[in-house]
Amino acid sequence: MKSSRAKSPRPYRQTSRADAAEETARQILDAFGDSMRRQWFDEVTLEEVAERAGVNVRTVIRRFGGKDGLLEAFVDDFIPSIAIDRTTPPGDVVAAIDRLMDVYETWGDSVIRNLAQEPRHAPLKRLLDLGRERHRNITAETYAPWLGRLAPPERERTLDALVAATDVYVWKLARRDMARSRAETARMMRLLVDAVLKQASAIQGKGSSSA
Repeated sequence: MKSSRAKSPRPYRQTSRADAAEETARQILDAFGDSMRRQWFDEVTLEEVAERAGVNVRTVIRRFGGKDGLLEAFVDDFIPSIAIDRTTPPGDVVAAIDRLMDVYETWGDSVIRNLAQEPRHAPLKRLLDLGRERHRNITAETYAPWLGRLAPPERERTLDALVAATDVYVWKLARRDMARSRAETARMMRLLVDAVLKQASAIQGKGSSSA
């Protein structure tokens, strides 16, 4: 009995250590994410990330293996959270664009920087490829009520147009190059989306009448 009681605290201590390690990893990823929002990837240093996370560089390296490993872990953590943040009811164009604006206002400048660095830093390609894939998938889900009525060739062409109309470069053109407000940028994006959806409805109507 004594032996059993003596061993009982071990799972608790192991769980506590695991929780502490997970919290440390979270702090490091949050610090890295904060750096990526503000700087070019090649400007981010492990020393800076460690300082923001309240740990030493050895801890960062031991957990993630360096900057490339840190980026990989960040991608695994970041992309699913963005997909959740963009979730809106299918067909709700206003909500979809507003949620997309939330994401671009937070991460748009970082994404534009990463796109510019993609040819120079191979680890960024996975992040950007996943971002492109998720953007297309979420756009397809959002505008499914219109896309679902179209034949496959027109459906793909219309989806291509919707992906382009809501791309981060549209946000960058309006917000940064034209210095438009968030509200004006959302209206511009809505005009583009509405034009695509109007064309999709016209195509669908012709198909119905010819049938």
